[in-house]
Amino acid sequence: MSEQHDAQMGGVSPGNAHAELAADASNVTTSTKDEERASKRLKVNDSIPFQSAPGEDLHDAPAPKENEQSTNGDKENEVPRPKPDPKTEYVDGRSKGVAPIKKEYLVDMSTQKDASNDAVNDDDAAEARGTAEGNAENGDRKPGKGKKEKKKKGQNTERDFGKFDDAFRLCNSRAFYPEFSPRECKFGDRCRLCHDIRKYLEEGRRGDVETFEGKCPVFEAHGHCPSGWKCRFVKSHMEEIEHEDGRKELVLISTSANGGENGEPKDEGSEEQRPAIFNVVSMDKKIDLNRKRTDFTRSDQYITWLNKEAKLSEEFMNRRKNQSTEGIEDLRARFVDPPFKPSEKRRLYFGQETPTLAPLTTQGNLPFRRLCVELGAQLTYSEMALSMPLIQGTKADWTLLKVHESELSPPQFNPGSVPIFDDYDHSKDIKFGAQISGNNHWVVTKAADVLNRYCPHLRLIDLNCGCPIDMVFKSGGGSALLENSGKLERMVRGMNAVSGEVPITAKIRTGIRNSRPTATQLIGKLAFGAREHRERLGAPGCAALTLHGRSREQRYTKKADWGYISECAALIKTYNKQKDTLTDTIAEPDASSLPNAKDGRMYFLGNGDCYSHTEYYEHIEKARVDTVMIGRGALIKPWLFEEIEKGQYLDKSSSERLRYIEKFVRYGLDAWGSDELGIGFTRRFLLEWLSFTHRYVPIGLLEYLPPCLNDRPPKYEGRDEMETLMASNNFRDWIKISEMFLGPVHPTFKFQPKHKSNAYEAEG
Repeated sequence: MSEQHDAQMGGVSPGNAHAELAADASNVTTSTKDEERASKRLKVNDSIPFQSAPGEDLHDAPAPKENEQSTNGDKENEVPRPKPDPKTEYVDGRSKGVAPIKKEYLVDMSTQKDASNDAVNDDDAAEARGTAEGNAENGDRKPGKGKKEKKKKGQNTERDFGKFDDAFRLCNSRAFYPEFSPRECKFGDRCRLCHDIRKYLEEGRRGDVETFEGKCPVFEAHGHCPSGWKCRFVKSHMEEIEHEDGRKELVLISTSANGGENGEPKDEGSEEQRPAIFNVVSMDKKIDLNRKRTDFTRSDQYITWLNKEAKLSEEFMNRRKNQSTEGIEDLRARFVDPPFKPSEKRRLYFGQETPTLAPLTTQGNLPFRRLCVELGAQLTYSEMALSMPLIQGTKADWTLLKVHESELSPPQFNPGSVPIFDDYDHSKDIKFGAQISGNNHWVVTKAADVLNRYCPHLRLIDLNCGCPIDMVFKSGGGSALLENSGKLERMVRGMNAVSGEVPITAKIRTGIRNSRPTATQLIGKLAFGAREHRERLGAPGCAALTLHGRSREQRYTKKADWGYISECAALIKTYNKQKDTLTDTIAEPDASSLPNAKDGRMYFLGNGDCYSHTEYYEHIEKARVDTVMIGRGALIKPWLFEEIEKGQYLDKSSSERLRYIEKFVRYGLDAWGSDELGIGFTRRFLLEWLSFTHRYVPIGLLEYLPPCLNDRPPKYEGRDEMETLMASNNFRDWIKISEMFLGPVHPTFKFQPKHKSNAYEAEG
């Protein structure tokens, strides 16, 4: 059967096809010596010193043109520059790994030592799922006498954020209702919470926050505050009314349809009250999942078939070389068809006009995604949710699937920029997709099943096959799947079978080890399926593939390998052409088994180190990816999406950047609440974000463009005090910025950055 399939592919076996296609890809990306010299000249020209007067306003400054030449004099009068050291300098003479800041902004560090500047930014920490509980010291003991204290490096793997709650809590039977019209407390006399609104307002909580002129941002935006009496801005939406009998009653104000009479909420204290938030799963459904009362009959049928298929595939792979042809045919005859076919999938679109925000653990929360969409991000992903907690009804993981209404609008669409697949309906497309992780086919199959049922607003479900963190890798998930293509194929098939019309995609790395890239082999399996499955089952159903140009071993120590991404892009395009040929030479495949169209082609996204609009368009043009997924670049400057849309550098002033922080705070209070807990969560995630934004060096301060994502800035002073404060890597300064919008921190609030070099063990 496999020989017949090879003949239908033009006499090229899949094994040889990989080698030949890889060679073709290398031919595409490998240029002649003249082209190499030309590309080097482009790099020099693209990094010409950016001329501007100190402090000049460079807002909306255009990017230096690639063909721009220096006009500093004739070649005869030029002073010859020393040949750059490739280990320490770029071609243009700037030091590697150091941001090229203009001299007038640099601070003389010869007489002072800033220990935290010596540490390399640990971006692996951004991918880790730290716990909120743990030892604040993280096992670091102070050295004894005579011993030099070691400099803190690495991740704070167990971080303690302290507690941020009221002195005593108000019962929900009182929290949302007028003083004289409470609901009956279902716990009666056994309830230990406060039932006296006036006592709670005076003693049970801290005073009102005075920022935003004392007005509740949530109430201002929606005319109703779901936090009720617990809101730290409650004075702005409450009043005391006097009845005819002289009694005075405290009531909440509501001008929205979300509130009933006298400001009463329609549903008591439920998360569904959050305005403009969707994919909210009710507590009843989570309890049913936790107690195993959810019906997974359909998933179980497919999982049973996958289990048998896995055993037969193992026997087929381990068959003896001298086994007779009849024995092999008997083994093949034992393969059976799946119990049901997948539903036909909704068509996707990725193009040059759809820059994509990467799924970011901790950082990719709803308020940050909302800000990025406002600044031009066309596609977004949830934070990575673990499949097992999802099917166990764990609240924390289901919270990650919530989506704001701004992410439900269609992405930008430019017909003709890339091939459009059959029946793509742009009006029904949305921006938001979910990302999950798992270590076995049965767990991700059930997760995809329940996501399809409970989250109606999903563009796609993405399987994370590149997560490098130890917890996921050692369990067999994440990047561990990069060297287990059989398991990965079963996982994609299972998810595709039960996800309804929601397409399945995958995100991978180049491999586990630097010396052994495996992405090319995985692409073949995800495009066609294993050889023993191709004719019988067709492709697994992967609609799009994202490649992060780093290995797990490499992490963020080196730049992403866009040359290898280009190889894989050429490989996918060749596979897509092969699928066209297959469609013409064999029976037309079942549309339900294909991810995007009758020919089943895949989209391909590149990911890694994109930090400017010039790099974005260069990757699309040279690497031939459909679009670019942006992670750290968006964290450091979320207006990168705006730069891509406008095609120019934007020199944001400190006041503009401060407005983005204010928007994040408003969106955080909208998503998590304006009570003490909501303010605590908003502050915590704001500080997490500021641990990235402080790396941004304003365009007007740089000598050379484009900026490099991995360059660390030396100590410098900004063009005003706020710009200098925003550049501080001292986490006490980040707290100062948070207090500008959220008021003083809670007495027991703590914050530990994910990288130890930024941690000063200071409590709020």
